[in-house]
Amino acid sequence: MSKDTIGNLLTYIRNAGMNKKRTFRIPYTNISENIVKILLREGFIENMRKHQESNKYFLVLTLRHRRNRKVPDRKILNLKRISRPGLRIYSNYQGIPRILGGMGVVILSTSQGIMPDREARLKGIGGEILCYIW
Repeated sequence: MSKDTIGNLLTYIRNAGMNKKRTFRIPYTNISENIVKILLREGFIENMRKHQESNKYFLVLTLRHRRNRKVPDRKILNLKRISRPGLRIYSNYQGIPRILGGMGVVILSTSQGIMPDREARLKGIGGEILCYIW
């Protein structure tokens, strides 16, 4: 397992979506909990709960799937890691990109915590661009 917890989190979610898993668990960290809370607030994830198993904590996530099964299956959730341990990408609040004209979400790590792009623009603060989700 690599040291990139955000990259691991995005990979867990991407793999669960591709394998059509509804619930899965990920290792708990404060950063992963904050990112999952943003995904929950934005409607990409249906449910999240904290679970303890033999002195280790996990987050159990429930993905939101479409109810209409007549349409051919396609990826519902697209995730892209932007800033990584080898190359950090920073932006001020005016330079935060808009994904699909505002339909997607940019998650930033700011001086006031991890937050989505809309909230960072309203507060007028920039930070490190962690990932894109659409």
